[in-house]
Amino acid sequence: MPWRERSPMDERVQFIADYLRQRWSITELCRRYLVSRKTAYKWIARYEQEGASGLEVRSSRPHSSPQATDERVIRAIVALRRQHPTWGGKKLVAVVGERHPTWSLPAVSTANDILKRHDLVPPRRRRRPLGHPGSAVPVIGGPNAVWTADFKGQFRLCDGVLCYPLTVCDAFSRLLLACRGVPRPTTAAAVGVFRRLFQEYGLPDVIRTDNGEPFAAPSLARLSRLSVWWIRLGIRPWLIQPASPYQNGSHERMHRTLKREATQPAAATLAAQQRRFNAFRREYNDLRPHEAIGQQPPRRLYAASARSFPRQLPPVEYPRHYEVRRITAPGVMSWHQRAISVSAVLVGEDIGLEPIDDGEWDLYFGPVRLGRLDERRHRILPAGR
Repeated sequence: MPWRERSPMDERVQFIADYLRQRWSITELCRRYLVSRKTAYKWIARYEQEGASGLEVRSSRPHSSPQATDERVIRAIVALRRQHPTWGGKKLVAVVGERHPTWSLPAVSTANDILKRHDLVPPRRRRRPLGHPGSAVPVIGGPNAVWTADFKGQFRLCDGVLCYPLTVCDAFSRLLLACRGVPRPTTAAAVGVFRRLFQEYGLPDVIRTDNGEPFAAPSLARLSRLSVWWIRLGIRPWLIQPASPYQNGSHERMHRTLKREATQPAAATLAAQQRRFNAFRREYNDLRPHEAIGQQPPRRLYAASARSFPRQLPPVEYPRHYEVRRITAPGVMSWHQRAISVSAVLVGEDIGLEPIDDGEWDLYFGPVRLGRLDERRHRILPAGR
């Protein structure tokens, strides 16, 4: 059966229902529904004044538009498109301009919008989005509040072996905690690097990464086996939005310096390249002034975490009113004697289910919301949809 789609009206009704239960503050509701406080109070005020009808979507279209495209221009563009179904807005505007040189023509983007409004642009097939956790941005108030991590783009060594540098930084002090060249960007390689870091520096509160493997996977909340391990350690994964490297801008800027000073030209072997990385890291941390921290070297601002790396993984705990279920192979949980698919990366882990409404439950793994279970349809709607 298909996933249940939620309209803006459904989201607003659910928001008001959660607000009336008084289980969460306005700030928490805004985080859950990814809206601003101003928008939240607007919905609440409309509901109190007009009831459910006040939550209907209202048009923001102006009553008049002096700069609107002339109707005869629209008809000409539409007619020409029907004659030439493969032509885009750029060609259409050019031809209409040649035929009618005295007309005021729209921009190419406006012409493309006209085609869309007249259903002359075939829809693109899109993959069903897996959702994005959309976690709130934590405050970086000191060392180890946020670490950033990424695999810098691979490059080939002189012996023909590919090198994938895994880099980890402290976002507050800009200290380069690790720069380890590995032959493949695998989960096992990443776990080995992070295990050594946790043993040496302790545990951070958050680790910020992009959406590539092994940091994320095509699963609920984009959890991967690596991020599941972090959550078990009490570390919150923070994924930047897809295709938004600027959200990890300080790390990307460090990569540019790393590439210029330690990889051009590449070393002969992986061991020789690692020696270059080690030398670069010492200079970057202890000698090189960093503009973002007042021209100080990062080492001066960094201190190890008070949270030490545990010998055994602590259990994931949930509030008492949650239902707890164990995920079994191949990634399912038992719910009312039915197997519901959740995620293969959570096999062997416990998830918590918080009752939200009649027949609806929010699913969590630790502090990370995975989605919402509709027990009538026996389906999970991913978070972020």
